[in-house]
Amino acid sequence: MAEATRGQRKEGVRNVRLKLLLLGLLCLLPGLGAARMAWVDQAWWPLALYPAMSLISLLLYWQDKQQARTQAWRTPEKVLHASELLGGWPGALLAQQLYRHKTRKVSYQLVFWGIVLAHQVFWADWLFLGGRYLPFS
Repeated sequence: MAEATRGQRKEGVRNVRLKLLLLGLLCLLPGLGAARMAWVDQAWWPLALYPAMSLISLLLYWQDKQQARTQAWRTPEKVLHASELLGGWPGALLAQQLYRHKTRKVSYQLVFWGIVLAHQVFWADWLFLGGRYLPFS
């Protein structure tokens, strides 16, 4: 019996509380920044963009996972990364854990976490340094 299950991964999310805490902490700067931008500058699009793109990313991951299971045509990684870059990284992080998808591929994770870091740096600069180091401010 142990032999039959040895190569299979358990379904579900491990360390749920820790991962939800991490997701919440990572969403703090973008959430505060988008809310401040909406309140002060009357620019509402970032506040709408993050949830919308997160939902799109989550659906793209779900679709790619289903296609991987049936050995069908896969969603290109550049499409997944584009959705993350456009604000969907919270949904992508959630999808990675929910679907156990793209969590072991190091090259993919390096790009993904680079995108998350870029969002953190952008909002830290915009919130605390007045956008001083942003090339387009």
